[in-house]
Amino acid sequence: MSPNFLSVPAKDIYHDTVKRALQKDGWTITHDPFPLQIGNKRLSADLGAERLISAKKETQKIVVEVKSFVGQSNVKDLEQALGQYVLYRQVLNEMGVERSLYLAVSRPTFNTVFTIELGQVLLKNQIIKLIVFDDESEAIVQWIPD
Repeated sequence: MSPNFLSVPAKDIYHDTVKRALQKDGWTITHDPFPLQIGNKRLSADLGAERLISAKKETQKIVVEVKSFVGQSNVKDLEQALGQYVLYRQVLNEMGVERSLYLAVSRPTFNTVFTIELGQVLLKNQIIKLIVFDDESEAIVQWIPD
C-alpha cells in the first residue's frame, strides 16, 4: 500500500442502527464520520451529533464511536475499544472540540461486558461514557452516565 493511499475504515455493523437510534432520540447527525486530526494524522470517529436542550436553549454535542464486540474475546474487544476511546478523547481535547465522547454498544454487549467487574470498574471510575442501544428496535435504552 502506498503511503499516500487514504483508507476509509469499515463501518461497524451497528453504525446505521446507532445513527437511526440517535435520530429517533431527537439528535441531528452532524458528521458521518466525525473527522479527527492531530499533527498530520487523520482519524475518524463514527458519528457526530447534536440536539437542542430546550430548557437551557443550549446545544448538546456528542461524538459517538460504535463498537459491536464480535471478536473471539470480549476482553480483547474491550481493550481495543477502550484504547480507541481514550485516544479519541485526547485528540478531541487537543483539537479544542467541546463534545462529549460516547462508546455505543448493544444491550447484549452491555449485559455481558459492562455488568461484570471488568466493565463496572470503567463505569464506576467514569473512564468511559456509554450509549446502550437495542439493535432490533433501533432505540437508545440507556445513557451512562445519564
